[in-house]
Amino acid sequence: MFNKSKPFDNGPSSGPSSGLGIPPAPEPTPAAPSVAPAAPRAPEPSRPAAASRSTSLSTLSAGVKYEGNISGAGELQVDGSLKGDIRVVRVTIGEGGSVEGTVHADVLDVRGRVSGAIVAKQVKLFATARIEGDITQEQLSIEQGAWFQGRCTQAKRDTPGANMLDAPTPAEKPAAAKADKVEAKPAA
Repeated sequence: MFNKSKPFDNGPSSGPSSGLGIPPAPEPTPAAPSVAPAAPRAPEPSRPAAASRSTSLSTLSAGVKYEGNISGAGELQVDGSLKGDIRVVRVTIGEGGSVEGTVHADVLDVRGRVSGAIVAKQVKLFATARIEGDITQEQLSIEQGAWFQGRCTQAKRDTPGANMLDAPTPAEKPAAAKADKVEAKPAA
């Protein structure tokens, strides 16, 4: 961007640079159209391809232990170890990732470990997945080699606007059913 002035460059004899050692700007050539600004920028090499599809992706890094609950409207990639509940739209648990707690999501892809209940619309257990807990889902896919210990319940949404993120966990269901029965009694 900047050029150092040369010690032997001193004066108007060196050209229109006025003795500062800066060469004149090249004139643009009309034959070569400038297409570079119109081309879309490629993703950075250090960024994974999955991260480039969404700007709301959060990542829990490998080798780090996290404690606490996570909730939001975005996407979560778990490569580290999380002790707590997750309630987001999309969760991907990497091969080295583990979650000890309840996972609520619309879409859940598991390549690592989950110890706790899962409530999701779509659940995919890859060959490296290890699940200890009950799964409540609309769609379930289990690859050969995945390990699953628990109960699996297929749940359909009752109303078109219902959200699986608001569904009760398997432990909360009996209490919710009792509350519905109490409210349904006619007043005397």
